[in-house]
Amino acid sequence: MVERTAPPHETAAPAPAGAPVSDVPGLLDGVPRQRGPRATAVAGGWEPVPAAEPRPQKLRPWWLLPTPTGTPFTFGYAIVLCLTSLISAYADPALVHALLQGSSTDVTHLVRTPGLVLIGSALWVAGGVTSPFAIAFVLVLAALERRIGGVRTAGVFLLGHVAATLATEVPVGLAVLAGHLPGSSLHRLDYGVSFGVAAGIGALAGLLPLWLRLPLLAGFGWMLLQDLLAFTDPMTNWGHLIALVIGVATWPLVRRWRDGRRLLQAAHQA
Repeated sequence: MVERTAPPHETAAPAPAGAPVSDVPGLLDGVPRQRGPRATAVAGGWEPVPAAEPRPQKLRPWWLLPTPTGTPFTFGYAIVLCLTSLISAYADPALVHALLQGSSTDVTHLVRTPGLVLIGSALWVAGGVTSPFAIAFVLVLAALERRIGGVRTAGVFLLGHVAATLATEVPVGLAVLAGHLPGSSLHRLDYGVSFGVAAGIGALAGLLPLWLRLPLLAGFGWMLLQDLLAFTDPMTNWGHLIALVIGVATWPLVRRWRDGRRLLQAAHQA
């Protein structure tokens, strides 16, 4: 093999970065349009240019909170809950009771106007905006929406809210028909976003790394079990556990949504 050297009187012009140059190490002579390592001219030859290191992602604490552009569903829903909480705190108590009673997902209302009360009951926060479920609503749904989108987050929330409500109220109606519960149980006051939030927690856990997933499920599950053992409101407490299980059951679906969303974002950035 004959080594090719340039005559002393010739000077090599610098090749643009990434361009096919036969004098760059790793490229073949006489073969056009080669893709090789980026190089720069130095004294006595060519020296590869080191690849740029990926920029580390900056921590953005505000991502924990909903924003109008990043999480429009959670942001808009949170505003509605703030308004209804203000009404509940400062309006006439008789008016508030009438509104809550009309929005209650008890057996009587579910039989007469199921769609209306299922939506209306999700417009209130039991305990106000400072309650644990209100805080969890903001943090959990914002995190879930950033991963799977607003429409799908709304779907997970509604699935938990509706399914857990029916799973707890239908047995009450059957128990009343069988004579095991009094007729007053058909008018039990039931409203709030806690079932949807519990489903959101279960769904979000499936998108988190294992070191976050296990503490989240263990801590929230233990809290729900303690409430159930206290036996202060067993139907609602069972509804929370059912909603959490529903959220966990959505893991294959939400993971597929998350992966598809990442591919779309990467395609737009390319």
